[in-house]
Amino acid sequence: MTVPSADVSVLHRADGSAQYSAAGYTVVAAVNGPIEVMRRDELPQHAALEVNVRPSVGVGSPKERHLESLIHATLRDIVLTHMHPRTLIQLTLQIVNTPEQENTLPASFALSPLPALLNAAILAFLSASIPLTSTFTSVLLATQSSGAISIDPAPKLILSASSTHVFAFSSTGNLILDLSEGEFDIDTWEKAHDKAKEECCKEQLEDSDAMEEGKPSLQGFVERVVEARVDKERAWKNG
Repeated sequence: MTVPSADVSVLHRADGSAQYSAAGYTVVAAVNGPIEVMRRDELPQHAALEVNVRPSVGVGSPKERHLESLIHATLRDIVLTHMHPRTLIQLTLQIVNTPEQENTLPASFALSPLPALLNAAILAFLSASIPLTSTFTSVLLATQSSGAISIDPAPKLILSASSTHVFAFSSTGNLILDLSEGEFDIDTWEKAHDKAKEECCKEQLEDSDAMEEGKPSLQGFVERVVEARVDKERAWKNG
């Protein structure tokens, strides 16, 4: 797994923002809201949630529209929209960088940038202080016919993979997103699920071997990024 990097509150004109980089992708996320919503989109008991994904080059395509629908479906049950009825919460995700040879992937394959988009989104929501039921983290895996499982695979590995999987887990280890493409059996899926859960939230597992690696999980990484920002913003008080 590649070592991610991230920062929050990177944009000054957004209510919340974040930049997340991993597996060759860099995504900048901006959250605005709760803000005024158009009458046609107003929901009497909930806030409307709008997701916009912008590619690194050119204008949006059906691939970006598909990513928007996947992200919206994931966030719909995470964001406490009932706390801000008749308003709009707007999320914009700009893909800044992509891995080399990404253009070799089929145009219909949309899973590779999804984990970076989701991880950037949750950091931006935390930056904006939007109420959430839980945080979550996401990871992409590729399985080979030999049984090997790669985390954050490069495009070359994705092309040769028998199946690809995107998982997202809540901070308590609950599975909230599972998307798979390719040919695989239930045993392969279970191995990919367990590997993804270990990478996303190994602190929640009882497997001592995972803890002995000394490498924080993605959930631990997100917590450290937010804690570092809070400490930075409280420096004036502590000083």
